[in-house]
Amino acid sequence: MHPFARIPSLASLAAAAVMAFSSPLLAETVKLAATLDGAQQNPPVKTDGKGTAQLTFDSQSRKLDWTVEYSGLSGPAVAGHLHGPAEKGENAGVAVPFKGKLASPIKGSATLTEAQASDLLAGRYYINLHTAAHKDGEIRGQVEKAM
Repeated sequence: MHPFARIPSLASLAAAAVMAFSSPLLAETVKLAATLDGAQQNPPVKTDGKGTAQLTFDSQSRKLDWTVEYSGLSGPAVAGHLHGPAEKGENAGVAVPFKGKLASPIKGSATLTEAQASDLLAGRYYINLHTAAHKDGEIRGQVEKAM
């Protein structure tokens, strides 16, 4: 066997590098979740309202999908949002509004900016549902990576 027969050609190395860096295998789907209640509001709200949120985030496209289920609010949800960036207990502005029907379950999606994606994956976003009786929010939950 020729001594150079085992050395890959420059073209095959380049092709392998292109495939490695453009492969969709590098994308990751991250599962996230939140538990919503009045105690997490800042300041806390006394309510029978509670909820859960299931979210998935595609790291390549930066698309976030969510389903938020809730019950026991003082009235219909008049607004719902992802807020951030904020640590638990801190308040922040609206980052992603929920559009369309706000009756449970709320389903939607959005494409995040790189900064939003970074904050989301670092646990610095929360979900907030607002009612007429609680304009600043009746139930809230920090979005965290699902176990």
